[in-house]
Amino acid sequence: MPLLDPGHGALRPRTDAGHVPAHDRVPESLAGGTPQPLRGDLTRLLGEAKVLWKVSDLVRYASDASPYRFLPQVVVVAEDTDDVSKVLAYARERGRQVVFRAAGTSLNGQAQGEDILVDVRRHWAGVDVLGEDGARARIRPGTTVVRANAALAPYGRLIGPDPASAIACTVGGVVANNASGMTAGTTRNSYRTVASLTLVLPSGTVVDTGAPDADEHLARAEPALCEGLMALKAEIEADGELTARIRAKYELKNTNGYRLDAFLDGDSPVSILRGLAVGSEGTLGFISEVVFDTLPLHRRTSTALLFFPSLAAAASAVPRFNEAGAMAVELMDGNTLRASVSVAGVPADWAELPKGTAALLVEFRTPDEAAQTEREREADAVLADLELVAPVLSVTNAFTRDPKTIGFYWKARKAFVSAVGGSRPSGTTLITEDFAVPPSRLAEACEALLALQERHGFDAAVAGHAAHGNLHFLLAFDAAKDGDVARYAAFMDDFCRLTVERFDGSLKAEHATGRNIAPFLQLEWGERATELMWRIKQTVDPEGVLAPRVLLDRDPKAHLRGLKSIPEVEAVADPCIECGFCEPTCPSGDLTTTPRQRIVLRREMLRQPGASAVNESLLESYGYDAVDTCAGDSTCALACPVGIDTGAMMKDFRHRRHSPREERNAERAARRFHLVERSARLAVAAADGLRRKVLPKRGERLLESLTGAARRAVRPDLVPEWLPQIPSAAAKRLPATDREGAAAVYYPACVNRIFGEPDGYEGPSLPQSMVIVSARAGRPVWIPEDVVGTCCATIWHSKGYEAGNALMADRILEAAWRWTDGGELPLVVDASSCTLGIGEEVVPYLSPANRKLHERLTVIDSVAWAAEELLPRLTVERRAGSAVVHPTCSMQHLGETEQLRAVAQACAEEVVVPVDARCCGFAGDRGMLHKELTASATAREAAEVTARDFDAYLSANRMCEVGMDHATGGRGYRSVLLELERATRPD
Repeated sequence: MPLLDPGHGALRPRTDAGHVPAHDRVPESLAGGTPQPLRGDLTRLLGEAKVLWKVSDLVRYASDASPYRFLPQVVVVAEDTDDVSKVLAYARERGRQVVFRAAGTSLNGQAQGEDILVDVRRHWAGVDVLGEDGARARIRPGTTVVRANAALAPYGRLIGPDPASAIACTVGGVVANNASGMTAGTTRNSYRTVASLTLVLPSGTVVDTGAPDADEHLARAEPALCEGLMALKAEIEADGELTARIRAKYELKNTNGYRLDAFLDGDSPVSILRGLAVGSEGTLGFISEVVFDTLPLHRRTSTALLFFPSLAAAASAVPRFNEAGAMAVELMDGNTLRASVSVAGVPADWAELPKGTAALLVEFRTPDEAAQTEREREADAVLADLELVAPVLSVTNAFTRDPKTIGFYWKARKAFVSAVGGSRPSGTTLITEDFAVPPSRLAEACEALLALQERHGFDAAVAGHAAHGNLHFLLAFDAAKDGDVARYAAFMDDFCRLTVERFDGSLKAEHATGRNIAPFLQLEWGERATELMWRIKQTVDPEGVLAPRVLLDRDPKAHLRGLKSIPEVEAVADPCIECGFCEPTCPSGDLTTTPRQRIVLRREMLRQPGASAVNESLLESYGYDAVDTCAGDSTCALACPVGIDTGAMMKDFRHRRHSPREERNAERAARRFHLVERSARLAVAAADGLRRKVLPKRGERLLESLTGAARRAVRPDLVPEWLPQIPSAAAKRLPATDREGAAAVYYPACVNRIFGEPDGYEGPSLPQSMVIVSARAGRPVWIPEDVVGTCCATIWHSKGYEAGNALMADRILEAAWRWTDGGELPLVVDASSCTLGIGEEVVPYLSPANRKLHERLTVIDSVAWAAEELLPRLTVERRAGSAVVHPTCSMQHLGETEQLRAVAQACAEEVVVPVDARCCGFAGDRGMLHKELTASATAREAAEVTARDFDAYLSANRMCEVGMDHATGGRGYRSVLLELERATRPD
């Protein structure tokens, strides 16, 4: 064991004497993880790396965005269709069941299983745009909708489905659930826009429905299946009443049960199978690839958020906007609007909206200016006849073209589930349901639903895709209380009867059947159609291998089984509804755990009794899997609709693990940082000299060996590992500057005072370039003489050293106050993470007096300074042919990624921001403490970058540049300001 290993005792949850273990806790029998022979069988079949078996693995995959929780016996991380076929063959032979999971954003337990769970996200991302016009795209199932549309955007195309969870949900899940979203309706959903798909059947047969010989291939491989499908088609078509009923049911949005119209639309087994696969929820096969017919991306957008005195008034306006050609008409009731104030950017005065208020989010999308002007004219004509209200000052009731305002409107709308759910009482489970009624009866349905919620004691809230009669609502209750579960059960009985008997509606409009509605399938479809669905399952999956009880279940109380308890955890994470929006942004998601999984694991610890073998196993893994490999970049907070910062929780856990001695040493380092800084620069210089001059052939290996031995002896999370991409030392002295006439104070971050530029770079250093280019633009900057020994405090903050963090926060604030003459000049910082640190992150740790001073400081990132102050005053003399840009996570927090792009575009003819760019995971020195974190976080971006050559590799933070250098094999990432200086240098 390393000398300073902290153990896991400090991470043990703090519970009071009255702690009661949860009814749904993981049993002690699984403390050792996957039982034998299952673990051994799959390890031999697939290899050790593809089988996740620890109890922590099982727990983190047991939850999705739904109110259900089912613990798998094992998790398989499949890499290709061969792996999937092997697992299916094993399951058939051993009588086991298989469930496929991608993003886990499904709202009704479709991504959960109780036996073998197969992860089909990690190795299943990618988009192949077909043809020069992008009219079709081949997309792998682990690709998020946002990623797919980003690849199509240069072609002016997009895919039809647009669910609110697009940043996280994957194409495989979208197709398997026939999820639609804001604009897809019944004409742009997966069923209508999927041209073909590749399906791995339960038998292991792989069918590409787009292949010319697909029917012949399927007939040879699966004759009984083909015969069964055609027999079902003939039976359905012979029943005129049933046929008419099927057609009528799909005039509304409907994802309840199998797509019976596949038998009416398809004329062969393969075409029928293509239709059945859409919305089948993984019960008929694994969709390994999808070819979409893409749709035009109309970039010109006009949007309004319109407020009405009542739901009825809002609903009555919906047909008018539909007739005017609106692409989206979204409804939010007053409770939804008020709850949305928890979302960053939503006006605080929404909390004061009257109870009866409702709003419509209306959007028109057009291809050109002329069409946009005409749509706006038609929309204004509609507005003139409406009964609109403006009960609070922020309401405008007007159409806008401003992208920021439009983005805010959609953020508020898409946060319905998380914003409303995030404000639920602590300890309650959240259920999200959707249904559809004829659009003409929308207002009636809203009022009936709200009355039903109130009658059963639930907080009333409703939102939805009003243009399509599709409504959403939420229920919060405590699954650990029998009375609450009984209340929920009674509500569901009444709700389902109301929807079917009063409105002849769809019990599921776009979320797919799932475990919550499976018991009510026959209520909606009737006995005849429901039995046909059971026969479809028997025909395609005769052994019942795939996803049992997800879509079909004869148990009338199946929706009450597996409801998850929600133990109260740390306050920062307690509002989490496990939606999964955070996961695609997380640097460690493909290595260890995601933010959602970190919280899920914490909740399981609190389900357990105080002395628990399960807890010991969870804690043993949690230190590395959750705490050590968290980059602490907090991009999860940006993705989370209610701003949960799991990174902050991990920093607190790091603090808990520190011994008093470690805290004192960290404070001493902060107090004597001028010595630490000089020592660090000397160490970098010595190491550089060793590898280049003393031992040019063996220096790198020696440094790696020495740091590796120290890491093993002391602790890997304390001692950095040497990386070949670590640059040489910075110059001892900073450039000389004058205070008189300076337009800003320039603060070279400590990282740029310690490390120099990448290998092969010839030109002025970053501090020199900043001084030169600012003077060249007539906006000279001044570097204070006493910057050495100061820091933005991120070093201590990111590691959870509280005393050192507070000391350095106050020191940098007081120095900045003095340097800027009490805020008279702006402070320009040349590392984005340090800009964020000084500008925002230090605030909670400042003394009360310094907090007031901070309010009067203006802290500007050097890239924003260049984009806004320098570029308009500079002349570009030369441009590189091409540049690839890595936007740092700090720039995302600062909202300045567009400024980075703007400066890069001034310097290069072609600027590429990789589609898969995200936090590099280097996080100061974390990439040297755990280089596997950066390797995993950057894998997709690095593959995109190294697929071609660029003339320049640019970013805005020295350690992120080192991380990207490491990921791309030494491409020479450097600050965009260096390139700006070169581009504007006079001939």
